[in-house]
Amino acid sequence: MRRNKKERQALLVATIKETPFITDEDLAEKFSVSVQTIRLDRLELSIPELRERIKNVAEKTFDDEVKSLPLDEVIGEIIDMELDHSAISIFEVKEEHAFKRNGIARGHYLFAQANSLAVALINDDFALTAKANIHFTRSVKLGERIIAKAKVVNINTETGRTFVEVKSFVNAELVFVGEFEMYRAKK
Repeated sequence: MRRNKKERQALLVATIKETPFITDEDLAEKFSVSVQTIRLDRLELSIPELRERIKNVAEKTFDDEVKSLPLDEVIGEIIDMELDHSAISIFEVKEEHAFKRNGIARGHYLFAQANSLAVALINDDFALTAKANIHFTRSVKLGERIIAKAKVVNINTETGRTFVEVKSFVNAELVFVGEFEMYRAKK
């Protein structure tokens, strides 16, 4: 059902408030309009693009919280974090992250997203990766969005090691699994 501009814009504001990480493409499909119409509506309503919305949320929420490394050193945008428990980040594969000949994302970007998320998750001023066991389950392509979910599996205060499992998804499909043994200062 097509709505008039005023109704659509009101629903657009409500939808973005409810799900701030929704893409312009998803909004266009939801409201049965073109992506350009959504972009014009956002511009008129002074709603930033997805990347800026994610960045704003991450900066407000996690700047004071993350201890082990500066937020600008995390690969991807952190959208949720509970130190020493769990975290989520989003990484959009762009041209500079993929091989030119086939458009497949370079594996070190998937690893870097997962590894930096595991480091950021540690509630300590000093955290390093001691060991990693990783597995790529499928290729990620240019333009796809990777959602990495990290969770602390175990904290061993005697050895100063924290074990973090990271699973990365494109939509609901698993594309990467990493088990990270993280060194932290002994308490």
